[in-house]
Amino acid sequence: MTAAGISDTLQRKLDALPTGPGVYLWKDRQGGVLYVGKAANLRTRVRNYFSADFETSRGPKDLMLRRLIADLDTIVVERESQSLLLENNLIKEYQPRFNVRLKDDKSYPSIAVTLKEPFPRVLVTRRRDIPGARYFGPYTDVGEMRRALALVRRIFTVRSCDDDLPIQRRERPCLDYHIGRCLAPCVGWQEQSAYRAMIDEVVAFLEGHTVDVRTRVREMMREASEREDYERARDLRDTLRWLDEIERPAAVETIGTGDADVIGYARDGDDAVGVLFRIRDGKVTDREHRFLENAEGESDPDTLEAFLVRYYIPLSSRAARVILPFAPSEPLQIESLMPEAALSVPVRGTARRWLELADRNAQHLMESLRLESFEADERSGDPVYALGRDLGLAAVPRTMVCVDISTNQGRDTVGSLVAFEAGRPRKSEYRKFRIKGPDQQDDFAAVHEVVSRYLTRRREEGKPMPDLMVIDGGKGQLSAAVAAAQETGVAELPLVALANRDEEVFLPGRPEPIRLSRRSPSLRLLQRIRDEAHRFGLAYNRNRRRARTITSALLEIPGVGTERRRRLLERFGSLAGVRSASPAEIASVQGFSESMASRILDYLNSHAGSQG
Repeated sequence: MTAAGISDTLQRKLDALPTGPGVYLWKDRQGGVLYVGKAANLRTRVRNYFSADFETSRGPKDLMLRRLIADLDTIVVERESQSLLLENNLIKEYQPRFNVRLKDDKSYPSIAVTLKEPFPRVLVTRRRDIPGARYFGPYTDVGEMRRALALVRRIFTVRSCDDDLPIQRRERPCLDYHIGRCLAPCVGWQEQSAYRAMIDEVVAFLEGHTVDVRTRVREMMREASEREDYERARDLRDTLRWLDEIERPAAVETIGTGDADVIGYARDGDDAVGVLFRIRDGKVTDREHRFLENAEGESDPDTLEAFLVRYYIPLSSRAARVILPFAPSEPLQIESLMPEAALSVPVRGTARRWLELADRNAQHLMESLRLESFEADERSGDPVYALGRDLGLAAVPRTMVCVDISTNQGRDTVGSLVAFEAGRPRKSEYRKFRIKGPDQQDDFAAVHEVVSRYLTRRREEGKPMPDLMVIDGGKGQLSAAVAAAQETGVAELPLVALANRDEEVFLPGRPEPIRLSRRSPSLRLLQRIRDEAHRFGLAYNRNRRRARTITSALLEIPGVGTERRRRLLERFGSLAGVRSASPAEIASVQGFSESMASRILDYLNSHAGSQG
């Protein structure tokens, strides 16, 4: 074990650790609790944080935790099962920043529409004391309420301010107007009659009438697709799916017979949700859920265990049969805390159908959280600013380019470069590169070539360099791009790489990648420009392959030279197009006669098998 960077006081505590079960509390220099953990063997578990392989075996969150550790407290218990409960109590007390946290929704809010106001608002309230307001709720399922409210705000242009309209007037509209979330009645740009008509639609939707809303969402999705805003089109598609769910009759579902508590589970990045379905006499009688946050770096069994220990086990009423989606990390200890219950992970039968129902609901809840977060992201400001902040850039990346390499088994290797300005594509600045290097299978060399050619051309033409260059790839591709920038005299150009597998962001000079939240506007912007570069590159690669196939076939025909070949391709577009043309159609192309057309078709038809 290495003792580098450890104070003498902490080292003495590490040396004196017992080998039995217990709980440990990592603390920072100010004495604040950073993390609470449990261990069957305190000595082994705690000292592992300073072992030689910790750096390579743990994620960024654990590495950050270790850098902040300054002190340690331990509590010894008799049995390992006691450490589970003690860990839970300490986490509730201290709320450490590095532990998985359970969001507790114990109050039941309502949605209020302030109909007495000339320009009504739609808001969340836990008290029903707004004069003339129409209330919807209370919502025991807070996630369902949040999803309904987010949908209202995304589809309808309801104002979010609390101005006393029309008495109060603004000189200019707020950000909501500029992002299409409000039509600015605050400056008199929307008539009261039109606004009230929209509020009538909102009330109808909250009452459960969704037909008109579905029509509106479909139209918004079509418009987003036409302008190639596929991310928003996808979110609107998810909205339609949710509307499908709430349109179904809310009948109690009966599956089999018997009683059970069924735990559903779903996860999205560092957020997770646990769902409790109470099954009584084969009927779903109740559903409860809790979201868990800060789960990045934690396994699903560990996160499920946190849900069980911190939420389910403390419940006063539990069934004698508990259905789980998979085994928690410490199944024996969980069983010891619920000796009266039988735990199982079913693979078939009635219990499996119960579990599938709970898991589907968990997935819907995660989608609602993503929908709500998407709404928050849209209102949080320009993602370009967020990206500059998250990457620690000296300047806001208003202009960005992304490089992608596309190949076909080492042939037809091409490079593509797309440009974004203020977060939107600027297609006039898109560039294609045919890789000229000798080794078509060397991805790093291809990146180096594309970056060198692009930067050299920009410098020769006196054009400004982009604020940020994104490379599709990992550390190797980034290193090749950095070398190319240095060789062309643009060493100061900000460069990052986005790896496809885990969406990790690599920065020059940093051995470990950074992980942005999967719902962050920064990551979404990086993904969007990366996906656009990939699409653009694949299209160019396909065109190169098609042109090579056509060219190789036409080159073999006697009497068809470069100029005639070009005219054929311009007229018919592909080898199949030439083959399916009539002699008269080919003869109509400049430079071709009917006899030559017949000779071309005879040759192509006789060699059809060899041309694939």
